[in-house]
Amino acid sequence: MKIASVATARLLLHPLSVDEAERVVAREAGAGDRWGEGYPADGDVRANTGFLRGVAERGDPGPYRTYEIRLDGVAVGGIGFHGPPDGIGVATVGYGLVPGVRGRGYASEALRALLEVARRAGADGVKGDADLDNPASHRVMEAAGMRCVAEDDKLRHFYLGF
Repeated sequence: MKIASVATARLLLHPLSVDEAERVVAREAGAGDRWGEGYPADGDVRANTGFLRGVAERGDPGPYRTYEIRLDGVAVGGIGFHGPPDGIGVATVGYGLVPGVRGRGYASEALRALLEVARRAGADGVKGDADLDNPASHRVMEAAGMRCVAEDDKLRHFYLGF
């Protein structure tokens, strides 16, 4: 299934194919790949490993996949879903940027765009979480319109319903 890229004011969210995800997991850029310093990070490898496992188990997830966050054509991070929405229609999201581009609002911009992808694809809501000691990620989700709905001894949990 061919999924369109999502453009924001400053970024492009590029939906990864199986071949591209395999290159991210192997950390081996192909001829057409332009990767920024520090990409892919460990989180990108984990996310794309999960994406590939989901494709093998359930088939192509359509828009509920992993995306590269590209700035001026260069991959500077990743964002995506942990799979299709659960039994009550809620999708789970994760994201990360290379250190050199953090603090400029790119993560919130990318997350707002991904939330719209989920809404248009029919999800009833999106959830995410971040470690208690990661206030920058808390601010990303809040800036994208998600609200903290719970906290435990390790994580703050965020949600946005449509």
